Amino acid sequence: MDIRKTQIIKEVVHKDQTGKPCKAITRVVAMAVIKNPFAGKYAEDLSQLFDIGGKLGDQLFAEAAKLLGGPGVSYGKATIVGTMGDIEQGGAITHPKMGKPMRAALGGGKALIPSNVKIGVPGTAIDIPIGHKDDVWSFDHFDTITVMIPDAPLPDEIVVCMVATDGARPHPRVGKGPITT
Repeated sequence: MDIRKTQIIKEVVHKDQTGKPCKAITRVVAMAVIKNPFAGKYAEDLSQLFDIGGKLGDQLFAEAAKLLGGPGVSYGKATIVGTMGDIEQGGAITHPKMGKPMRAALGGGKALIPSNVKIGVPGTAIDIPIGHKDDVWSFDHFDTITVMIPDAPLPDEIVVCMVATDGARPHPRVGKGPITT
């Protein structure tokens, strides 16, 4: 794995968008800019990217989870693939092996880890979806965080993003699913 750089963002929300105070909610995003070993070429076997996802989940997400300062309750992941790559390469990093170490860092997780993959140029922003680690129907924990790295991804790179939170949205009022109409 060829890492150009890593970045960790810690956000603590003290008030909602209207200014109403809330219980502090910490959200930590860990990002890595890596060289895409398959940039500019088609590859049937993407297992090298599976392994990269597992390693980043183990090393980088564990660091992010520690920065929460308490138990993590929600998570999400995303990748931005540079223009010489393809969507499947981003999926190969986020899906087969990244989830297990993410769940371990948060002390378990029964629910699917929400994810997003897109192609982009340097400075492309991505919305990382967030969901409760154990309860897929916890509407209070449905959220996103938008991140970007100004100089990444270069055409032959992939930006890998993982988020952990210690709470729901400020003042959630949507309820619990599933809801049928």
